[in-house]
Amino acid sequence: MKHELKRVPFSTLEGVMVGNAQDDDAKTGVTVLYFPHTASAGVDISGGGPASRETPVLDPTRNNTPLNALVLAGGSAYGLEASTGVMECLEQHGIGYDTGYALVPIVVQSDIYDLSYGSASVRPNKAMGYLACSRALEGNDPRSGNVGAGTGATVGKILGMERAEKSGIGYSALQLGELVVGAVVVVNALGDIYQKGQKIAGLSNADSAAELFRTMQAPLPGTNTTIGAVITNAGFNNAQMQKVASMARNAFARCIRPVGTMLDGDTIYGISTSAHPVEADINVVGTMASDAMEAAIADAVLQSRDA
Repeated sequence: MKHELKRVPFSTLEGVMVGNAQDDDAKTGVTVLYFPHTASAGVDISGGGPASRETPVLDPTRNNTPLNALVLAGGSAYGLEASTGVMECLEQHGIGYDTGYALVPIVVQSDIYDLSYGSASVRPNKAMGYLACSRALEGNDPRSGNVGAGTGATVGKILGMERAEKSGIGYSALQLGELVVGAVVVVNALGDIYQKGQKIAGLSNADSAAELFRTMQAPLPGTNTTIGAVITNAGFNNAQMQKVASMARNAFARCIRPVGTMLDGDTIYGISTSAHPVEADINVVGTMASDAMEAAIADAVLQSRDA
């Protein structure tokens, strides 16, 4: 029987719960994706300057440790403190890898640089991470735009914040029979954002960031990162999910120009939830992941607003 590919709400995905917390005055925040049945995960890092925590645990050559939560946040490397609050929250709820002496929640994190928007001195911290995790445990809240990790996201920063435009966090999901593939992304790019070949955000006039990038001697360093994840109910291991994440990177190439430079920290996680694993072809899942990520990038921009 041939199944029809259709767009579905991100909440259709089983085995993932989303919680958010943010400081609307300081323009920064945290989004926690909690996996109640744990998950297998890989990661694809294409940017030259990522701010991340515990990503080596996802290396398929290492011990296949089940993932409890993914944290996306602002604050650059300072914001990595948020995972301490997430770990504390999970431990208090009896969630984590049992070492025999203590539960150790397995939490990975990636951050955007949002210190140039809002307050540079206020960053996601332990308390904000704890609050976002608590909300993920209580319910599923995958909202788009200026919420959670997307609160301080901006794009088109190649000439500075004066010419930048607001972005945020976005979601999308596709379903093919029982197979569901979703994407979440925080779009915080040096350059312009495109949808189906048409510019939808970036430099605040008709200039092309990609053209400027080729002629500039020293664009603003280290202020850009697009981070996200593709999540599926396909029953894949860490190595397979790393391949799916790398295929999803095609969406970055289609939608963000320039992208993956040494001035970026672009990162995509590939996550397989283990609630009710579905058999699927990795090529189909990777292609769906790229399409879902493309739609999520547009959602992040179109649902954001100046604040």
